[in-house]
Amino acid sequence: MTTLVASDLDRTLIYSAAALGLTGPDAEAPRLLCVEVYESRPLSYLTETAAGLLADLARGTLFVPTTTRTREQYRRIRLPVPTPGYAICANGGHLLVDGATDEEWNRSVRRRLDSECAPLAEISAYLRTTADPAWLRKERVAEDLFAYLVVDRAELPATWLKSTAAWAEERGWQVSLQGRKVYAVPRPLTKSAAMREVARRSGADTVLAAGDSLLDADLLLAADRAWRPGHGELAEVGWTAPDLTVLPEQGVAAGEEILRRFLAAARTDGEG
Repeated sequence: MTTLVASDLDRTLIYSAAALGLTGPDAEAPRLLCVEVYESRPLSYLTETAAGLLADLARGTLFVPTTTRTREQYRRIRLPVPTPGYAICANGGHLLVDGATDEEWNRSVRRRLDSECAPLAEISAYLRTTADPAWLRKERVAEDLFAYLVVDRAELPATWLKSTAAWAEERGWQVSLQGRKVYAVPRPLTKSAAMREVARRSGADTVLAAGDSLLDADLLLAADRAWRPGHGELAEVGWTAPDLTVLPEQGVAAGEEILRRFLAAARTDGEG
């Protein structure tokens, strides 16, 4: 019996310093393991306890990191496990097999986007021309698949976000605000589609999943069992689903608890 664990990374398993959510006395803070360095600076962490739990999980399940990050951004992460057999990047646009890009999967995704959605160039041009420099910090196109803006969230008008989401919806795209980023993603570009492909190839009997953002919702819905932390965009809107467990833990403590839940569920499946 194969259990597939498809987990989001940022603010689900790994955390920036700002997202750790440490609330107790400094002397009682958990020991942290840095798993990402960017421009010679430490960027992302998990607790040493979480690192041990993740190693146990990777030994007993098919662990599949599942992220909206580009392949370059994903490859900066050094999780304390061997290179996963599969990883999902660019919100499902790229499938990595033993660390290498599956080009046929990417071609199949692009064919679907070309047939069902407005071109990326049209969407990115709209974002660029309607964004106000007063709150826009950066604009990016990721893997020639989707676009995002880095914004000053406090200054971002809700009216702009609402009107942009409506405009994009008519063109087969979805717009969501996650932290300081406004994402514009084609609707068919999903983590769940890539996860189903991995499940098909591996013959997985059970799929477990976790995530915290709006772009994780389809993944959580597609899993047999799923968890979300007490923080993040899904928590902010009170999102829930029949096979979803909402955890009270927030910050890096949630990362530990999600791994404990994965392990307990995988062991139960193995005994079944």
